[in-house]
Amino acid sequence: MIAFIQILGMLINAFVMLIIIQFVIGLLFAFNVINTSNQFLAQVYQSINSLLDPVLAPIRRILPQTGALDFSPLVLILALNAILIVLSNVAY
Repeated sequence: MIAFIQILGMLINAFVMLIIIQFVIGLLFAFNVINTSNQFLAQVYQSINSLLDPVLAPIRRILPQTGALDFSPLVLILALNAILIVLSNVAY
C-alpha cells in the first residue's frame, strides 16, 4: 500500500509540475516576454493545455469569473495535495 501511495505521489508531483509550466509559459505569452510566433513554446503550451483542460474545465465552471486571473490551477494543486495527504495518512 505504501508503494502505491509513493507512486501516486510521484504522478501528482509530475502533474503539479505540468500545471506550473503551463502557468509560467502562459504568463510569458501574456506579458509578451516570449512572442507567440515561437513555434516550440507554442506547441508545448498547446500540448500541456490539451492535457490539463479536461481536468481544469469542471473547476472553471464551479469558480466565479475573476476576469484575467484563472484560479483553477491553484485549486487543482491544492486538491491534489490534499488527496495525497489524506491517502498517505490512511496508509500509515
